[in-house]
Amino acid sequence: MQMSPEKIHHRRWVILGVLCLSLVLVVINNSVLNVAIPTMVRSLRAPFSQMQWIVDAYALVFGGLLLTAGTLGDRYGRKPALQIGLVVIGVFSGLSAFATEPGQLVATRALMGVGAAFVMPATLSILTNVFPPQERGKAIGIWAAFAGLGGAIGPIVGGWLLEHFWWGSIFFLNVPVILIALLLGIWLVPNSKDPTHTALDLRGAALSIVALGSLLYAIIEGPESGWTDPLILGGFAVFAASAGAFVWWELRTPHPMLDVRLFRKPGMSVGVSSISMTFFAMFGMFFLMTQYLQFVQGYSPLAAGVRTLPMAFGLVLSSPNSDRFAGRFGANRVVASGLVLVACGFVTLAFLNVGSAYWNIGLAFLVIGLGMGGAMAPSTGSIMNSLPLAKAGVGSAVNDTSREIGGAIGIAVLGSILNSGYRAGIAESIPPAVPEQVRAALDEGLGVALEVARTLPERLTGAVPGPTGPLDPGAIAAEIARVAKEAYVGGMRTAFVVAALIAVVAAAIAARWLPAHTRGQDLPADLAAGAAADQAAEP
Repeated sequence: MQMSPEKIHHRRWVILGVLCLSLVLVVINNSVLNVAIPTMVRSLRAPFSQMQWIVDAYALVFGGLLLTAGTLGDRYGRKPALQIGLVVIGVFSGLSAFATEPGQLVATRALMGVGAAFVMPATLSILTNVFPPQERGKAIGIWAAFAGLGGAIGPIVGGWLLEHFWWGSIFFLNVPVILIALLLGIWLVPNSKDPTHTALDLRGAALSIVALGSLLYAIIEGPESGWTDPLILGGFAVFAASAGAFVWWELRTPHPMLDVRLFRKPGMSVGVSSISMTFFAMFGMFFLMTQYLQFVQGYSPLAAGVRTLPMAFGLVLSSPNSDRFAGRFGANRVVASGLVLVACGFVTLAFLNVGSAYWNIGLAFLVIGLGMGGAMAPSTGSIMNSLPLAKAGVGSAVNDTSREIGGAIGIAVLGSILNSGYRAGIAESIPPAVPEQVRAALDEGLGVALEVARTLPERLTGAVPGPTGPLDPGAIAAEIARVAKEAYVGGMRTAFVVAALIAVVAAAIAARWLPAHTRGQDLPADLAAGAAADQAAEP
């Protein structure tokens, strides 16, 4: 049943609530795994490389399909795209919950990414078509707050589930929530589409999938295989060739999937870079810090998740108000200030050590949350205001693609720096008495090293010969654990210093080139008339 424009306008904030519920599911599916990594390492006996793919298979498929999914939503309807995506996530969430080995989980996570690629662009494009320009910035601020909030509350939800149920419960929880979102969406969410019925750009869609997929693959696999590995270099080469072909084709086809000339607008190009940096920080930080909180500081999954709450508080405080600040001070200043706060938070994290007090961690999380909340919404608004409403799905997909690429680069770059520092620290400091086969296992990561230390006394019976006399296996195990933790923290510090420098560069770019003010596109004629009529009827 077609919903009248008056009813759509009257229900717009309730519609936003349903969209935010759907959005949070997409984001949580990434962040919830970070807190579950230690439990899954033990349950599935997965090495670091496989664990990274369980985390990143979702992001790889999600990011690779976003532009195509956004285009299909514009062409055939954003509400059907939203609901089909939710069904796909629900089905493969249920299958993920009962996976018995890492390969199965990589496959089901990848298929969940297919559904997410349809859900996330649909939420923002429906929002953009439902809200009038004068309210759109505030709505996007709330939407962005939930996008960040999903990343922050994922570890808490995951931690609680891991404390009370098996590891698969972090996926099974999606199923009832998706059923609620589907039922509410059928009743409340309106449909919209591109009224021009533009022909599909199938060649552009294929090139975009190849380009984004090869880029994300090379970024994700690079830290493990090595950046000079032929397969990684081949991935970047495929990306360069297919991205060049995509640009060439989009400039020549009469119905481009994405008009690449839009990137000449600073609102689009700088908005994309700011969003990418924000999620570079978020994904990379969570990937490193959840392991630090559990492996180094010894918190349980739930306790580690709860200790990320200051970031959620920061996001909730700053994101819904960022549109008001941008209107007063200019989007460029607000985004730049947010990224500077992110950099300050990373500098604080760079001073952590093995026994750091929690208030240092909580303060850094709060500052980073405030900064991310300030940067996300104005950057997203700048991107969406650079396109006509008919192309809201594509605009949303560009915004979401920049998030995923930024997040994947954050995990890859910060994870690569961390691993290099960790392995160097292990090589320098591991006790000489440690057997060679044990030394090789320590390079697999901190989780494996701590498991080796835990089981070593059982595997070594009696004293171990050392350079100055017999050594107790328990003492060797304790020394392995100490060295591994310090090596991890040393690599983490370097990673956070690099992240802070990148955030400062992104802040300078935003301050210089992001437009201070952009005007949102008007509502379609029928919704604009409905909004006016509804407002006139309100007391």
